[in-house]
Amino acid sequence: MRTPLYTALVQHAEKKPYSFHVPGHHNGDVFFDEARSYYASILQLDVTELEGLDDLHHPTGVIQEAEDLLAKLYGSDQSFFLVNGTTVGNLAMVMASCRTGDEILVQRNCHKSVFHAIELAGATPILIEAEIDKHLHVPTHVTDETVKKAIARHPNCRAIVLTYPNYYGHAADLSKLIHMCHEAGMIVLVDEAHGAHFVLGGAFPPSALSYGADVVVQSAHKTLPAMTMGSYLHLQGDRIDAKRLKTLLTMLQSSSPSYPIMASLDVARAYVEEMKEKGTLRGIMEELTEVKDQFNCLTHLEVFEPDSLHSDPLKCVIRSTKGLTGYELKQVLESVDVHPELADEHQVLLVLSLEQGKNVPFKRIEQALQQSDSLLKGKNQFQNEMIPIETDEKNQDIEAVPFEQAAGRLSAESIIPYPPGIPLMIKGERIELEQIEALSRLLGHKVHVQASQVIHQRKLYVYIEEETL
Repeated sequence: MRTPLYTALVQHAEKKPYSFHVPGHHNGDVFFDEARSYYASILQLDVTELEGLDDLHHPTGVIQEAEDLLAKLYGSDQSFFLVNGTTVGNLAMVMASCRTGDEILVQRNCHKSVFHAIELAGATPILIEAEIDKHLHVPTHVTDETVKKAIARHPNCRAIVLTYPNYYGHAADLSKLIHMCHEAGMIVLVDEAHGAHFVLGGAFPPSALSYGADVVVQSAHKTLPAMTMGSYLHLQGDRIDAKRLKTLLTMLQSSSPSYPIMASLDVARAYVEEMKEKGTLRGIMEELTEVKDQFNCLTHLEVFEPDSLHSDPLKCVIRSTKGLTGYELKQVLESVDVHPELADEHQVLLVLSLEQGKNVPFKRIEQALQQSDSLLKGKNQFQNEMIPIETDEKNQDIEAVPFEQAAGRLSAESIIPYPPGIPLMIKGERIELEQIEALSRLLGHKVHVQASQVIHQRKLYVYIEEETL
C-alpha cells in the first residue's frame, strides 16, 4: 500500500539529517534522558515543512498525494487531513456554511464543538430533539418527521448538523432525511466522529457520505490506528463553498501541524485500504462477536445489544446484573486496570478495536467482578421537539443562583459531562427542571463535568434578564 507522507518522512530520517531548524528537540538529539526511550523513534518523524515534505496548508506534494488517496478510498470529491481533531472540522464546516444571523438546525445531542462553532459563526441554532433509546436511556437520532416539521417552521435555515452515529454506535438511515434537507436548499453537515471505519462496509453501518451528506468529519483516531487529534474531513458536491472551507481550515488549524499525526493518518488510510483488498473483514467480525460472547459469560455481567437501529459492532455496552450502576461497574473495571470509554447511570461503553485479538484480560475482569462488593466497600458511595436558543447575550450580566431557582432561567454557560462531551445544558438555553435533576445525579455519581466551579456549590450561572412591563 502506498503511504506517500509516511514514506517520505522515513526516507528523510534514514538519511541521518542534521537539524538547524525547529522543533527544538532537533530530530531527538536534545531530549530529557528519562523520557528518551519512549519518544526516540517518533521524534525522528517530528519535523517541519522541509523540502520534499510538503505543507498541510498549501499541499502540492506528498501530503496532497496522501489526501488524494484518502478521497479515493472514501469516495469524496476532496478529503483533508486534520491535526486538531474533529473539533476543528466541526468548526470549519459550520462557519463555512453560516454567517451572522443565519438559522441552522442542530441535533440536540451534538458534540460541544458544534455549539462552539455556531457561536463563533454568529448563527442562530434551532435545536431538534433526538429520539431516546428506551432500553439504553440515551439519545440516538432525529427522525425524518421531526426534521420535516423543523423545516416547515424554519424554511430559511442554511444548514443542518447531524451526529451520526451517536456515541453508542446507533446509526439511523439518513437517505430520506438528507434528500429532504437538500430539497429545502439546506447544506447537510455530519459529525461522523465515531464512523471513520464505516468505509469497510460489511456489518458496519454506511457512511453519511454514501447517503449524500455535503461535509462529513471523522475522528480517525477513535476507531482507526491513527494518533490522537488525527481526523479526516470529506467534502462532496457544490452546496458548500469549498474555497471558504479550505481557508477556514488554514485559519483554525495550527500553523505548525504535527507530522507524526499527519503520517499516522496516511498510515491509517493504508491500513483500511489493505484490509479491504485482503478481505479480512469477516475474520475481524468473528473476533468481535467472540469478545462480546466472552463478556456475556462473565459473572454478573451482560452485553446489551440495541435492536431498533443499525449498530456499530465496535461498540460494546455492558451492564451489571448485580444492580451496580454504570459508574460503579466502571470503578470495578478500573480496579484491575481495565479502562472503558465511558459510563453512565445504567451501563459502561467499551470501544473495541479492529484487531481486538486474544489479549482481553477476562480473568482479571472476572476476579474483579467476583470481588466487587469488597472493592466498592469503604469507597465514596454514589447517591442515588424543537427548542430555539436565545443567543443575544451582549451586555448581559450574569449571576449564580441555587439549583432550586435555576429552572426557567437562561443558562449563561454550557454544562458538559465529559465524556461524551454532549452538553446537558447549552449556553443561551432555558434551563428545565429535568436538566437540573440530571445534573444533580451526575454530581452525586462523581462524574466529571466541564463547567464553572459554582456547580459544586449547587449553583448555576444564569443571565439577568430585564423584566418586561
